[in-house]
Amino acid sequence: MTGFARASGADAVQTWTWEAKSVNGKGLDIRCRLPQGMEELDLIARRRTSKTFTRGTFTFHLSISDASSSPKYQVNHELLDQLVQLAGDLSVTTKGWEAPRLDGLFAVKGVIEPLGVEPDGEEIAARNIKIDQSLEELLMSLRAARLEEGSRISMTLSRQLKEILILKERAESVASVQPAAIMKKFVGQMAEFVEAVPALTEERLAQEAALLTTKVDVREELDRLGSHLAAASALLSQGGVIGRKLDFLCQEFNRETNTICSKAQDIELSKIGLELKSTIEQFREQVQNIE
Repeated sequence: MTGFARASGADAVQTWTWEAKSVNGKGLDIRCRLPQGMEELDLIARRRTSKTFTRGTFTFHLSISDASSSPKYQVNHELLDQLVQLAGDLSVTTKGWEAPRLDGLFAVKGVIEPLGVEPDGEEIAARNIKIDQSLEELLMSLRAARLEEGSRISMTLSRQLKEILILKERAESVASVQPAAIMKKFVGQMAEFVEAVPALTEERLAQEAALLTTKVDVREELDRLGSHLAAASALLSQGGVIGRKLDFLCQEFNRETNTICSKAQDIELSKIGLELKSTIEQFREQVQNIE
C-alpha cells in the first residue's frame, strides 16, 4: 500500500525531520537517506520497519539543521595573521605585488568559520534517543495512513468478490443445461453416423457420449471456484496481513476460470468465462496493493 508520513523533533541545538513514503512491493524493501555520521540509525530504521510491516518498498529521509535561525561566524585570527604576514613578505620580495584586499583574505577557506559548540558524547546519545522516538512516531503515522488506504481497498475487493460470485452463479445456470444439450446433439450426430457404420454398437456410443459429457462438464470447476471465493471472503473479514494469501487465491481463481473457458461448448458460457477472467484480473491488481 502507498502512504506518506512526517515526524519532527528538536533539542536546544538542532531540529530534525523524518519523512517516509511507501509504495507497493511483493517483498519488504527498506531504503534510508541519512546525514553523514548518523549511519547507525539505518539499522534501527530497518529493524523497526520490519517489525511493523511485511510488504512494500519504504524510503526514509532524515534532515537535521541547527535550531538557531541566524548562524554565527568567527574569524580564525591565527590563519588570518599568517596570510597577512605572507602577503607582506611577498610585497617585499616580489616586484609588482599588490597587497591583497580584506575581502580576498576572508574568501580563503578556513578564515571565516561557523561558530558552534561541539556536543559531547552524552548530548549526542540523548539527541539520538529523541530522533529514534521521532522515528517511532513516524512509523505509527505511516501505519495509520496505510490502514486508512487498506480500508478503502477492502471495500473495493469485497465488491469485486461479489461480482465474481454473480458471474459464477450465472455460469452454473448455463452449465446445468449444457450436458443435456451436448448429449442431445451428440445422439443426433451419432444417429447419422450409425446409418453409415452399422457395426458401431449402442454400448460404444454410450461410452463415447459419457466421455464427451465429462470433458465439457464444468460443474466441478465451478464448485472449486465457489470454495476459493468463500476462502477469500473469510480472509477479508479476518483482516490483518492477508496479501500473500489472497494473491495465491487469485492464482486458483484463474486456474479454474481458464479450465471453464477451455471446456465451454456454449457461447454464453464462453462470454461469462471471459468476464470472469477480466474481473479476477481487476481483483488481483487490487490485491497487489495490500500487505
